[in-house]
Amino acid sequence: MNDGAILVEHAARRFRVYARENRALKDLVVARSRARGADVWALRDVSFDVEPGSAVGLVGRNGSGKSTLLRLLSGIIKPTSGRVVVGGRVGALLELGAGFHPDLTGRENVFLQGSIHGLSRATIREKFDEIVAFAGLEEAIDLPVRTYSSGMYMRLGFAIASHMESSVLLLDEVFAVGDEAFQRKCFGKIFEFKQRGGTIVFVSHDAASVERLCDRAILLKDGVVAFDGPTHEAIVAYRRLLAGERNPEERAAGLKEWGGEVARVDNVQLLGPEGEERLQLLGGEPFALSLDVVADVALPAPRLTWELRDDAAILVAGGEVSLAAHGWDESTRSLPLRFEADRPPFAGGRLHLRLDLTGETGEPQYHSLDDARVFVVYPADDARGLVRLEGRWSPAAELERT
Repeated sequence: MNDGAILVEHAARRFRVYARENRALKDLVVARSRARGADVWALRDVSFDVEPGSAVGLVGRNGSGKSTLLRLLSGIIKPTSGRVVVGGRVGALLELGAGFHPDLTGRENVFLQGSIHGLSRATIREKFDEIVAFAGLEEAIDLPVRTYSSGMYMRLGFAIASHMESSVLLLDEVFAVGDEAFQRKCFGKIFEFKQRGGTIVFVSHDAASVERLCDRAILLKDGVVAFDGPTHEAIVAYRRLLAGERNPEERAAGLKEWGGEVARVDNVQLLGPEGEERLQLLGGEPFALSLDVVADVALPAPRLTWELRDDAAILVAGGEVSLAAHGWDESTRSLPLRFEADRPPFAGGRLHLRLDLTGETGEPQYHSLDDARVFVVYPADDARGLVRLEGRWSPAAELERT
């Protein structure tokens, strides 16, 4: 098989799950006759092939079999039935810190991971400085990795996986941890790998990341392939699975958008004082939010709820608006809306806009957008904190005289 090619034929994977874990030898002996494990099929009859140099996304709900499939591709586990063949060396970042020894230093773990990938010490030594610089861990590389934060784990793990001269790169929720600067750096490295002809299999709940990277996506549902085709169509089918849920559990893994099959919010923009699209504002600078509410079928007037939260997910401001008050009737298919803030109280910080489109009573849930817009407010003076508190100082004695 050519380097970078992937072939999966009727692959299935079964796990045996026991109701009670046996923790001691006595438990194994005494409970042996009572232990009747249940068979759980994580994957059933999965078939697809990937050409060298392709980027394929795997999407689906938690428990749909995405991570199990990646483990089959990496060779960590074998299929219960069927066949999985991958051509060439495989680089994988499947789990935060997977394969790291907590008591070894970052330097030692780089050499350990390199040897696991079949590289000689000389080859690892040649790439070592580049790996450490990419991870930004020059000052911590000789510390035990058990002292690392989750972000440091992720940076080092990705740096190692992406510098191993693999033919196939497997990525599982690699952008669920890390700041925006790190994510941009990772995307740059992944695109560089793709341009060199490498094959990528990418699992993420962040639809924007999947669409940005992959031309094709596979939707898994309950361990079977529910859709295999263009990325956008796969994402639409995935969001359809989530429609109606206000807070799907997949949000914790990076899901930013769901629903949108019947009605949705489109073309969200942050506008500056002159009507230009912006991603940054000065403290106190006027701004506007512009968006379109679109319906594919006749609907009673929906309600739009909005929230602004800071990086710690603390609610800063929020509100809601009934579209009935803005001319929506059941014949409406698209309604442009604009929210204007002439004197915003923000002094500095980063804000995340969430939008929810629902029925008038809050049900049904039509469309939800986390991070519909993320923008930064830079301080315009010596004000500190997120909110500018308007007020004035005066001598207390002056107040007593009055």
